[in-house]
Amino acid sequence: MNNQNNGEIPSRSLEVLRAIVNDYIETSEPVGSKTLVERHGFEVSAATIRNEMAFLEDEKLIVAPHTSSGRVPTDKGYRLFVDRLNDVKRLSSAERLAIETFMGESADLDEVLSGAVQTLAQLTNQVAMVQYPSLGRAKIKAIELVSINETRTLVVLVSDNDRVQQHMVNAHQVLSIDDVADLRARFNTALVQQPFSQAATKLKSFAASSPTHLRGAAAAVAEAVQLMVDANRQEKILLAGTANLARHGQAPVANLGELLDALEQQVVMMRLIAEMKTDQGGLGLLIGKENDLELLSQTSVLVSSYEKPGSEVAKLGVLGPTRMDYAHHISAVRAVASYLTKTLGA
Repeated sequence: MNNQNNGEIPSRSLEVLRAIVNDYIETSEPVGSKTLVERHGFEVSAATIRNEMAFLEDEKLIVAPHTSSGRVPTDKGYRLFVDRLNDVKRLSSAERLAIETFMGESADLDEVLSGAVQTLAQLTNQVAMVQYPSLGRAKIKAIELVSINETRTLVVLVSDNDRVQQHMVNAHQVLSIDDVADLRARFNTALVQQPFSQAATKLKSFAASSPTHLRGAAAAVAEAVQLMVDANRQEKILLAGTANLARHGQAPVANLGELLDALEQQVVMMRLIAEMKTDQGGLGLLIGKENDLELLSQTSVLVSSYEKPGSEVAKLGVLGPTRMDYAHHISAVRAVASYLTKTLGA
């Protein structure tokens, strides 16, 4: 998780930093030495705690906001806190049941991902996001044509990772049951088990190689299949819980409106998630100004990777203020990612 060499920090100083981070996460108020002594049972005087806080401030791990007598963690302080986390909070049985319920009720890829991102938003009270798995390695499993009436046909595309898409086509000609069956057979012969990356080449010549009386309908169906193939290959993420940004004790960014606009447009988050590095455990974290984007310099972004057979590894995670409950959120993100991998691989 982007571990940094913060030098040797005395154990008592680390304990004081942990206490400051935990208190600030819980209360959103700057933390003073008297509060630390009263709440955490340090067996030393308030003066000693003040000395520890002065050391942490010199190390740029905490800072005094404005004229407050209390201190709040800096990005560097949060980073040291996360990197030295000894325990990740276990999810409650109710939280685990919520994950299992959402995962169990889902049927296809879109429903599974929608359930996962909604569950994560509810568990963390942050903005949750999930990246669609890249289908670069996916193949076409089947193409089904369903006659709606004499001229309209429903085209259904199924990938080998069980994503189902459909598109209504107007053939502009009357198609008999045999015509539809003939087209179905031709499309499946040409495209089944073909990688999505190669489908376009096959589709270019498909209409020209079809029987003369079916070329118009073949061209219309080929165009629909191409649209669905292109949709599969586009970068896409799902978001949930964007309203949570405005519900925290203090807004995570001064320009909240700009951040909400960026989330809605998705381009910023798609690039960020795609470029985020993860550790050996599949977890990635950017805290505050560790993020190169000024727009996100007062937020933290936490992601974990998940896998879908036949697809590239993708990511899901949360975005929120740097004052987020890292211990709990790491557990929640990991759990949802694990359930997602299990569900998609079932």
